[in-house]
Amino acid sequence: MTSPEWAFVALGSNEGDRQRYLRLGRNALARARNTRFVAATAVIETEPLGNRPQPAYLNQMVLLHTEMPPRALLRLCQRVEDRAGRVRRERWGPRTLDLDIVLYGDREIDEADLQVPHPELANRPFWLRQLAALAPAVRAHSVSLRPA
Repeated sequence: MTSPEWAFVALGSNEGDRQRYLRLGRNALARARNTRFVAATAVIETEPLGNRPQPAYLNQMVLLHTEMPPRALLRLCQRVEDRAGRVRRERWGPRTLDLDIVLYGDREIDEADLQVPHPELANRPFWLRQLAALAPAVRAHSVSLRPA
């Protein structure tokens, strides 16, 4: 098992019952092994990225304190997306549920299917605002959760 790390996961949905899909994602992350669900931002609505006409997204970001390695967290996110009926058709296309690892501690990962920090972070101002909203939760819990 690894030392606990802070993980920021973005949730998005623009197909079907968007609120229900976000709730499904939050609940699955909250029940993950060796993981503590610390906080979540408010749900916001955003315009879709890309050039394809599609419905607006509901977005939210959650903060986890986890012992899961980044790749295990990615697999969990993909399983939850699959449970929500996500079909991967095209980049930036509509989806029932999208779970993106935005940050994982201070790690930098550059693999074909896992990039951390998320490569689109700088292009999504709402993610930057959500990270800032969650930062006080990190500070409030750092003393009790981080090893000495």
